[in-house]
Amino acid sequence: MRRRQLGDRAVPVLSLGSWNTWDRVEFGEAVTMIARAAELGCAFFDVAHYDMGPHAENARTDLIFGEAVREAGLAREEWLYCGKLWLWDYPRTGFGPQLRTALERVGTEYADFVVVGDYFGELDVERVVADVAEQLDAGRFTAWGVNNWRFADVRAAIDVARRRGLVPPSFAQLKYSLVRRAMAEGEYYAPLFASGELALQASDIFEGGLLVGNLRPDRKIGADVGGIRERIAAAWPAVRRAAGELGVSPAQLGIAFCLANPATANVLVGASRLAQLEENAAAVELADALGAERIRALTEEFSLDGEVAADGTW
Repeated sequence: MRRRQLGDRAVPVLSLGSWNTWDRVEFGEAVTMIARAAELGCAFFDVAHYDMGPHAENARTDLIFGEAVREAGLAREEWLYCGKLWLWDYPRTGFGPQLRTALERVGTEYADFVVVGDYFGELDVERVVADVAEQLDAGRFTAWGVNNWRFADVRAAIDVARRRGLVPPSFAQLKYSLVRRAMAEGEYYAPLFASGELALQASDIFEGGLLVGNLRPDRKIGADVGGIRERIAAAWPAVRRAAGELGVSPAQLGIAFCLANPATANVLVGASRLAQLEENAAAVELADALGAERIRALTEEFSLDGEVAADGTW
């Protein structure tokens, strides 16, 4: 598996996300997938405890993952774990209590990375940076990123951290896909990626399944920024046709598109079956075989969010 730099280390370009994933997988299949991810060199798991704000599902996905990774027999040093810190009830519910609960539920003493989640309203950036630094000093993780933050707050967080001699965010987890490009490729975030101040972690790359043909998802999916979901669903036949002309699956085309951007450190996928994991892993070779220039040319028609604010404001 190819590796690119994310935060303080090189990580596999493909990793498995957790939202509405592990609790939709038969347990034996989950164990098999985790073991196979390790064999493929992509045992990097984004796993969160969904317990507050709009994500207060109290899902068991993190508990199931913890049980499955132990059943798979992986030593802790054989897999990478990216957790979440939520801002919905922050600072009333601080990062320390959140992390203690999250780590206990997964069954590990530390995370490798954390992502500080999205938010509504104003954000006390200085306090967030200081509180993240406290958890870093406690050894609970070594690098952190942000999830769909407004650009002005990301820029402020980097500047605050540097001014105070603290660790700045080193990556941004953004919605990025064939159809959503405004933030990741726009005038605000793209220069941070180009300068190396941040790396991109691509999330929600299949738009909750729409871009792989599941036009009526039976589960909760991510926010429809810009209100373009109907257009995304309408684009599905063209996406399927383009993938077919290349002799690949729509999922492989979507992953290859994300990897064609040199800013992308890794891509989060929500595979729920072993066959999907194998299919997704094969997309890494596809990205190399086609080349970034050809992939961009073949997929230009699918960019649908040009009018969505590139700075992350709604």
